[in-house]
Amino acid sequence: MAGHAGSPVRGGPHRPLRVRIRELLESRILDGEYRPGDKLVEYRIARELGVSQAPVREALRDLAGMGLVEVREHVGTRVRDIEPHEDQAVGRVRVTLEAEAAKLAARRLPHHPEELAVLRARLAELRRAAEAGDTLAVARAGVAFHRAVIEAAGQPVLLDVWNALGIELRTAVAVRDGRMSLAETAAGHQPILDALAAGDARTASRLARDHARTWLAQRTRHRPRRSGSGDPPPDADDAR
Repeated sequence: MAGHAGSPVRGGPHRPLRVRIRELLESRILDGEYRPGDKLVEYRIARELGVSQAPVREALRDLAGMGLVEVREHVGTRVRDIEPHEDQAVGRVRVTLEAEAAKLAARRLPHHPEELAVLRARLAELRRAAEAGDTLAVARAGVAFHRAVIEAAGQPVLLDVWNALGIELRTAVAVRDGRMSLAETAAGHQPILDALAAGDARTASRLARDHARTWLAQRTRHRPRRSGSGDPPPDADDAR
């Protein structure tokens, strides 16, 4: 079933229905229409879109793999709840993971021009979104760039861990709340791409690490710090 005439997923027969449904639900999550903790009921979504439940189920599985929703047995599917107090821990893991992924990707990309072309396309999308002032598109394009870097590392386990961190939803929330500059977000990715294209693993790793630290600082900007939380600053390990 391709969706009824008024369905937001109609058209584009060359693109799988599950993909179109996933993109629609992803947009609703990232722009705040679906809030953290909201339950996504498969049959209700299918009825709204005029499709069978099978592609909706597949789309929800895709979103779970991206870290945007959580699927729990006997509970159902809910939009992932982002806990602010987790940001320090998530940020630390992201710093280490993306630095390693960038190092591995820089060693591979000079031999895989098609993957490098994907990164260039992602950066172009990010710039266009920033110039248009489209906060949602900036969040999505920025995350897509980093996901492409991790994929280029050639280690699927890194992508699994990265998705589990909920980076996309955390980034979208920070952008919506005005804690991230659109222009700075776009500009900060070019040096990383340059280092990757040059095969400079050391520089790519350092830039990716610095970028992830900046992301963490932006995530926590203007947010009251809970007394007694005991969270160390993001660079505490490096000071030891």
